[in-house]
Amino acid sequence: MDNIPVVPAKNIVYRTQSPDQWFGLDFNMNIYRGCSHGCIYCDSRADCYRNVDFDTVKMKENALQIVRNDLRRKMKTGVIGTGSMSDPYNPLEQRLELTRNALELINAFNFGVSITTKSALVSRDTDILSDIAAHSPVLVKMSVISADDAICKLIEPNVSPASERFNALRTLADAGIFCGVLIVPVLPYISDSTENIVQVLRMAKDAGAKFVYSYMGMTLRQGNREYYYEALDKHFPDVKAQYIKRYGNRYNVPSPNYKRLWDVFAAECGRLGLLYDMRAIIQHYKAGYGDGQQMLF
Repeated sequence: MDNIPVVPAKNIVYRTQSPDQWFGLDFNMNIYRGCSHGCIYCDSRADCYRNVDFDTVKMKENALQIVRNDLRRKMKTGVIGTGSMSDPYNPLEQRLELTRNALELINAFNFGVSITTKSALVSRDTDILSDIAAHSPVLVKMSVISADDAICKLIEPNVSPASERFNALRTLADAGIFCGVLIVPVLPYISDSTENIVQVLRMAKDAGAKFVYSYMGMTLRQGNREYYYEALDKHFPDVKAQYIKRYGNRYNVPSPNYKRLWDVFAAECGRLGLLYDMRAIIQHYKAGYGDGQQMLF
């Protein structure tokens, strides 16, 4: 643990405000703070989150003890989401295994789990996820916004290549884990081509994904906007000018091709048999668990 930055925490597992609006999550859990993936578009860089030294991953002090105590105090079980503010499978996780140990606690206390990640390392924990799925809902959402490994390297420089992420997805799917892909965000003028969307969908289907969820655009606000524009100047000359002209300081930044992309996306999902509606995804991954997730201890 030497030389690993630590941040204090009183609680780690928090109840969500609107569980039906985002993959049916009842709780959120982030045992790391910050992220080293280097994604040029990351909303978590926004000033409103006050993530100082965001690119440095820090572990929360006494994280596992706090998670254990948080779970013991919950009157009802439910689905715990992780990966909202910091990828639970950052490079430190390979050594520290805080996420793996937290999953073991989630399993022991009979909670379900929903994981969002860009890392192929998630497949390491297939065994524990299978154990959790024996009693509670499990959902793995792999973020892949481009099927091109070269593009991924520019916009997500420290992330597993898309090809590796799809291989990890296949490992999970082969074990019976309900998993799918997030094409979020879609970057205007960079990844918002029909060819890219269709290719990601087909690769997701081939890897065993049950769903693909997408929003044909991105968000920009103070903090992450400046970082993103600097990266555009470096890797995609002249694109920043198109953003400034079209979007100004808007928070929601939909692709200029939003409607056409969505029509292609929906049609291809239908052809491939992939779920893409949020309510349908929630219904399917929780199917068969009944009311067991709301039982009192």
